[in-house]
Amino acid sequence: MTYSDTPGTAEAAGGATALSRGLTARHIRFMALGSAIGTGLFYGSAAAIEKAGPSVLLAYLIAGAAVFIVMRALGEMTVRHPISGSFGQFANRYLGARWGFITGWTYAFEMIIVALADVTAFGVYMGFWYPDVPRWIWVLAVIFFIAAINLLGVRVFGELEFWLALVKVSAVIAMIVGGIAIIVFGFQNQSPDASGIGALFDPATGGFFPHGAEGFVACFAIVVFAFGGIEIIGITAGEAQNPKKVIPQAINSVPARVLLFYVGALAVIMMVRPWNTIGAEGSPFVTIFDGLGIPAAPHVLNFVVISAALSAINSDVFGAGRMIYGLAQQHQAPAAFTRISKSGVPWMTVVVMMCALGVGVILNAVIPEDVFVIIASIATFATVWVWLMIVASHLSMKRTIRREGLLPSEFPVPLWPVASWLTVGFLVFVVGLLCWFEDTRVAIVVGVIWLAVLTAAYQFAVGRSGKDRAELQDETAPIRIIPVGDTPPHAR
Repeated sequence: MTYSDTPGTAEAAGGATALSRGLTARHIRFMALGSAIGTGLFYGSAAAIEKAGPSVLLAYLIAGAAVFIVMRALGEMTVRHPISGSFGQFANRYLGARWGFITGWTYAFEMIIVALADVTAFGVYMGFWYPDVPRWIWVLAVIFFIAAINLLGVRVFGELEFWLALVKVSAVIAMIVGGIAIIVFGFQNQSPDASGIGALFDPATGGFFPHGAEGFVACFAIVVFAFGGIEIIGITAGEAQNPKKVIPQAINSVPARVLLFYVGALAVIMMVRPWNTIGAEGSPFVTIFDGLGIPAAPHVLNFVVISAALSAINSDVFGAGRMIYGLAQQHQAPAAFTRISKSGVPWMTVVVMMCALGVGVILNAVIPEDVFVIIASIATFATVWVWLMIVASHLSMKRTIRREGLLPSEFPVPLWPVASWLTVGFLVFVVGLLCWFEDTRVAIVVGVIWLAVLTAAYQFAVGRSGKDRAELQDETAPIRIIPVGDTPPHAR
């Protein structure tokens, strides 16, 4: 059975005719801040430190530079084509319908898998305070709560993300300030083996590269995964009130976020406690709050990670839903997903996401815990794939602009084209690392199988119009509209 060639209408659902542009600059600015702060920082950073020691700071700088170029490439395309489907439709337009289909569904599936892990984590976190309440009750409650938020309208979603991001940002800043206070003034619980900047290079703990080059490169898989999800900034363009202004502002803040929330925070942590004790002592947050002598440190941390989990689930549902909506517009998903409610929300995508999470909760109760290794592997591979497709789409767009004599972009990638090709090289390097190390090799196996399944699905389940290259409205210089079934000039 193929997807319908006739999109569903909003009127059929008794709703609006277009997505509501309800996200303000304030919403998107804090979504951009919050997207860089999650489990990858609160807990995943401990695993990265364990592999690389203090040199993990250099890894975050290198990966952060690559992420910035990926986001600038996405930003340049987004300002030119401010649509909800974002990089899925960009890949369709500039690389071909097959690549747009694979990229869009890979991202949507990644968000579903990550959301499944996040709702389970939410149940675990709530169990810290209410150990006698069955976990599934909390999981079911958060699914209904997130569904309600996403169905009420994009402005409600934006408000919730604003406040949740504010909690996360405030927590990280408090941790950094508290860590500096420990270093400068000293507190009862300060480790005598950590003494400021010198602790990062202390020969007693192995110096800056305690595990050599192998340990340094081994941490990149975790570091890159920590930045996953930041591309949601591009997806907000279809519902931003002024995308040409707020999207560039949000993307240009990426370097500062990397320096503050990752490099700054982790540097402070390793100056307060020897790096080789951080993993054993739990979350970096506990390390700082305990050093300040705060007895309620575990409860403070639990509140922060609950906020982070809610934010992650909320963003996962939003991002996957809007991507599926964009795929349906291109006839690469069932037409029902184009239906929009009166509040300007593609409600069918939200319903499907909630059903997927509900099934996942049931499966989580009967399958072994080892399944989360596969979940993390899929998410890591999908993140690198999406970023590669963003940069590849951007490279193709630049060639199209030059070949067809279109006006230049308003928000170009800096150091073009050297920075873009260096970023491609870095992402290919990360894929190579996934193949090289045994504990991450499963990511490549799962990824290859997933791409093969999508390739077969495209061939046999996508109708004729879904295999035509998309023509997107160019906000800078309108592109000619090509009739369905015809071949675009640049593809001949």
